[in-house]
Amino acid sequence: MLALIVVMAVVKPAQNPDDPRPTTSNNGPQGAKAAFLVLQRLGRKVSQGNRSVAEFNDGMGDAEAARTTLVLAAPEYDQTELPRLRAELERFLKRGGRVLSTGPSGAELLPGGEVKARGLLQPELCKTTPEGPGELARAGSVEMVEGAQWADDSAKFEVEQRCGEEAAVVRFAVGKGEAIWWASAAPLENDELSNDADLKLLLASVGAGRDVVFDESLHGAAKTVWDAAKGLPVRWLAVQAALLFVLLVVSFSRRRGPLRSPVGLPRSSPVEFATSMGDLYEKAGASSAATEAARRRLLRVLTREAGVAKGTMEEGPEAIAEALRLRLGGDWSLVSEHLQEARRAEDEVITMRSALALVRALSEDAKRVRARLAARQSVESRESVLEEERL
Repeated sequence: MLALIVVMAVVKPAQNPDDPRPTTSNNGPQGAKAAFLVLQRLGRKVSQGNRSVAEFNDGMGDAEAARTTLVLAAPEYDQTELPRLRAELERFLKRGGRVLSTGPSGAELLPGGEVKARGLLQPELCKTTPEGPGELARAGSVEMVEGAQWADDSAKFEVEQRCGEEAAVVRFAVGKGEAIWWASAAPLENDELSNDADLKLLLASVGAGRDVVFDESLHGAAKTVWDAAKGLPVRWLAVQAALLFVLLVVSFSRRRGPLRSPVGLPRSSPVEFATSMGDLYEKAGASSAATEAARRRLLRVLTREAGVAKGTMEEGPEAIAEALRLRLGGDWSLVSEHLQEARRAEDEVITMRSALALVRALSEDAKRVRARLAARQSVESRESVLEEERL
């Protein structure tokens, strides 16, 4: 069990459902794993970019850059790195690449991208309004969390959707490439991607026939339990704990191990008792005792479970069969015959074979009564439920 826990922790580490980062490995509400998988299912070449932007840019030729879309979903970076990152993205765009960047931090990475603070009276969550005939506008209205607003409203920047009066989806050309900005990464998050407009906006933004790379190098690492263990001799502690566990198991099992069952059955065994009683009945020829016991068991089922009245029981087997017919329906003449045979067996000596057949018949009669009662209760319960639903 310990080995299984360790293997599962390594192979499939637990995901934090409150992780706000839109990464492709985050399957929480705000993750981007669904977008990654949907694009894969649509036959697109999708990958995770774990290298720096400079290494990513240097690792491809102009032709490859011209058919690649880089997705920067709510990127995180130090402000000292901003000039270098912006220059690398501008170089990638001028080579024909496409960049989809989201949020205030994503706007600052784009050439000429600037944001301003949201108005005090403007709600943070808004429903966008498509503007113009552009492909991004035709995707339809989506929900955006507007943390900041696009500052430059010049003709250079084509606004495709707005939150109120402010731009929420912007596109503009940079050299041979194109840059697209969303006010937030909400449309590509797991919770929102099931909406038709959000999926259309994602597909229109990444472009048709392009390879898609989700940049993961600009997402801050989430704090985990292992971060607190850095600097500790975890390996040696684990080895010592494992040795201590083995020692405890060995020492306990030597004293508490299972006992081997005896080969022979003890004389107090229920099987031996039943065999002895059977031999006694056979030697005494007491077939009437067995048939009488089976008859009494059937009568108890009829009175306690089937509800046959005591007066009916005293009238005889035929009255019992008629009561069962009225109460449960069907033909119960065999019950009457078996009860009559059991009554005659009290006064007559019958063979063991006949007694065994009669005992089995009486037991089958009891099972049949119980089965009919169970079926009737099931029907009544279904009718009660249907009546309650009708009311």
